Amino acid sequence: MSSIRLCSDSDLDAILAIVNQAAEAYRGVIPADRWHDPYMARREHDSEIAAGIAFWGYEQDGVLIGVMGIQPVRDVDLIRHAYVRPEGQRQGVGRALLEHLRRQSTRRMLVGTWAAAAWAIAFYRRHGFDLVSPGHKTELLETYWTIPERQIETSVVLANPPFEAD
Repeated sequence: MSSIRLCSDSDLDAILAIVNQAAEAYRGVIPADRWHDPYMARREHDSEIAAGIAFWGYEQDGVLIGVMGIQPVRDVDLIRHAYVRPEGQRQGVGRALLEHLRRQSTRRMLVGTWAAAAWAIAFYRRHGFDLVSPGHKTELLETYWTIPERQIETSVVLANPPFEAD
């Protein structure tokens, strides 16, 4: 049996395990200067929670196998840290989490991901998100995220609904 629920403090170890296992897909794909191990440490998770990210989890038979965060920022909701354990991928977990979060929101949703993560970009495009133009991407990343310049250079943004000008 599966369910989607808001994660709690007691899920911290499971969230970090899911993120760090799934993020191994980035190793050797994203710029080497942006990769770190672990990909998400406990202090980064705590900082993200303090910044307003709520993590939702997909639980199957009592085990958390996927997580996706949502962060309200100004007039949009950001999808943050979407990861599924490798053995649970391609089984609809990410889709279910994304659909759940979309039902929770009435605002435009934005996703930032690595430009080199073709699989992530394809996932969001399959689920109704459109890539924004490179110039608009920079403006959005600088407005809604707090990330280093190097990450802005190596990322893309997808939007749902899409922006008219893109």
